[in-house]
Amino acid sequence: MKGVFITFEGIEGAGKSTQAKMLHNYFIEKNIKSVLTREPGGTALGKKIREILLTPTEDYFPPKAELMLYEADRNIHIHNIIKPNLENGINVICDRYTDSTLAYQGYARGLDLKLIENLNSIATEGLKPDITFLIDIPVEEGLKRILNTREKDRIEDEDLSFHQRLREGFLEIARKEKDRIYIINGLKEINEIFNDILEILKKRYII
Repeated sequence: MKGVFITFEGIEGAGKSTQAKMLHNYFIEKNIKSVLTREPGGTALGKKIREILLTPTEDYFPPKAELMLYEADRNIHIHNIIKPNLENGINVICDRYTDSTLAYQGYARGLDLKLIENLNSIATEGLKPDITFLIDIPVEEGLKRILNTREKDRIEDEDLSFHQRLREGFLEIARKEKDRIYIINGLKEINEIFNDILEILKKRYII
């Protein structure tokens, strides 16, 4: 029996990484096999790509170059982490996946959505998540959370309009894929959010 592929998405500061970790810890407590990974940087090689993508630079970073680096990271990730675990019956919890590329490089950067969808399909070799949780919060709240914890990376440092387009992009993607993507109110307390996620997983017979 194959593992279940669960992804978490959201704008900067939404709290998706926290929820992904909580779900992984829950699975460990329940003796449910799972791995927790992320994009970019889910592999040793991917960490080097992540550093290139997120480190501020004085060079002009063309959006298409950014897109292709994300897709390269993804293909490496698929072959080394995601597919092998799923095929061995291990659930995979991934912090960001193809929806992020559509939202960031498509809706926020303005690259052609069809181009991104094609590259996503090539990089993933057709592998889609079984279920996705979009943790949604207002842009201003997300950016405020980041400022309160650490310095911003290259993507987080984009202007406000970028982040607004990003959120709108995520919500549009969710509207188009209602059977897979569940929008979660990220303004609730952390444990309330997690309980909402668990309820959905139970209704879908995933846990």
